[in-house]
Amino acid sequence: MASEERPEIDPLLRNRWSTRLFDPTHELADAELGRLLEAARWSPSAGNSQPWAFLVARRGDAAHQTFVTTLSRGNVSWVPQASAVLVSLYRAGDDEDPALTFSDYAQYDLGQSVAHLTVQAESMGLAVHQFAGFNHDDVASMFSVPPAFKVTTGIAIGRWADPAVIAADEGLVEREQRPRVRKEIGEFVFAGEFGVPIELA
Repeated sequence: MASEERPEIDPLLRNRWSTRLFDPTHELADAELGRLLEAARWSPSAGNSQPWAFLVARRGDAAHQTFVTTLSRGNVSWVPQASAVLVSLYRAGDDEDPALTFSDYAQYDLGQSVAHLTVQAESMGLAVHQFAGFNHDDVASMFSVPPAFKVTTGIAIGRWADPAVIAADEGLVEREQRPRVRKEIGEFVFAGEFGVPIELA
């Protein structure tokens, strides 16, 4: 399907971009953070179980200083510039017996809550970049995460920075300017049986 023939979707979804260039002077206000978390709160979950949790680390606070020590080499150059980082967690086990599975869909539900947060951020002119490059075990220990919860991803939040007006690593700028690409619908949507691409008029 040619690009000019593609169905229109909401600009909040079409324009979403996982930037690595964050404005290091931007501060995330309490009201803004509250709106993002409210969006996550209202996402759907199996049986309304809401099996997600978030750790909040804002640039400059003690939690942020602790979190950035756990970053992988590939993320240490850009994550600290974001206004805040949320660490996402899902309830994997029962409080009394963490070996018992809490819900087969807890990871799915966490993903939905973060997706809601991401779209809300886009509507507010904020950028979000999700990442996994940090030491999950260290975060669980440093932040006293209960055994029933599983540390999952980091979510960098802030204001996009124009590379023309901030000092940025050349590699980050190059990655920022790469064209966005996605699989074609027929590569992941099937009709009749798995592997048979759906045909849409």
